[in-house]
Amino acid sequence: MKEDLLAIGKMAKLNRISITTLRLYDEKGLLKPRYVDPDTGYRYYSIDQNARLDMIAYMKELGMSLSEIGQALQKEDITLIEELLARKNEQLHQQMRQLKARHDAVERAIQSIERYRKSPATGTLSLEYIDRRYAWGIPCPENFYSSGIRSYETSLQALRHTLAQQGLEQIHSYNIGTTIGREDFLAERFVPGQIFLFAGRDLPLRDGAPRIVDSGMYACIYLDNYDDEIPCARMLLDYCRRNNYRVSGDYICEVMTGFHVFDNDPRSMFLRLQVPVAFVK
Repeated sequence: MKEDLLAIGKMAKLNRISITTLRLYDEKGLLKPRYVDPDTGYRYYSIDQNARLDMIAYMKELGMSLSEIGQALQKEDITLIEELLARKNEQLHQQMRQLKARHDAVERAIQSIERYRKSPATGTLSLEYIDRRYAWGIPCPENFYSSGIRSYETSLQALRHTLAQQGLEQIHSYNIGTTIGREDFLAERFVPGQIFLFAGRDLPLRDGAPRIVDSGMYACIYLDNYDDEIPCARMLLDYCRRNNYRVSGDYICEVMTGFHVFDNDPRSMFLRLQVPVAFVK
């Protein structure tokens, strides 16, 4: 009988796998030898078992576990195999979405640092066109304008906690912003509305979706110290009034970079304060 069979070493070489792998498949019930010598314990395989090995290799390349493969092969049910492949297909799509979201987050961080490097000096006022953005956030749990940097950090941690509940990593919370409602800003009432992150359009959220921050002309001012936000915000409002710009939306404080790599000062961050404006003709 053995004359028509392949020894385990030849079977392994023919299929470009190891002898250890064939032994594992035997133990898991995925591929039993056609014959086992009762005296030596040597395993022998038939050439027509290559088709089953090909199916195992194919399922493994699709990311299926050995237990999933064993379940499918044991029942010999093509419908079950289709169901397993469909589930694996969805898992792969989810991984692709997560990887794309992570890639987008890294690109936004790089772009923010590049904008920081090329930004004008602190206190510079400008009128800029800013393209459409997407943002996702939560109501600010504390008024950090009246309570200070510690309250800001508390709000930031609340946002990150909510992101974690959405299944997102901290890398997505690099490009952070906060808002003040238009009417409060015009009245110089510094009460934060939302704390949010600028996100990709396809951020894989479990609940809700990023809102659109419309493109348009924005009056902006740059600063590099957290404590200077309120006086600089007033300078920004005065700039709009002097130039007869109509504030047409909420005030945004955007953290362009928050990497504290230069010193130990927790207030060291580069900010761009901005409000959308329309022109009175």
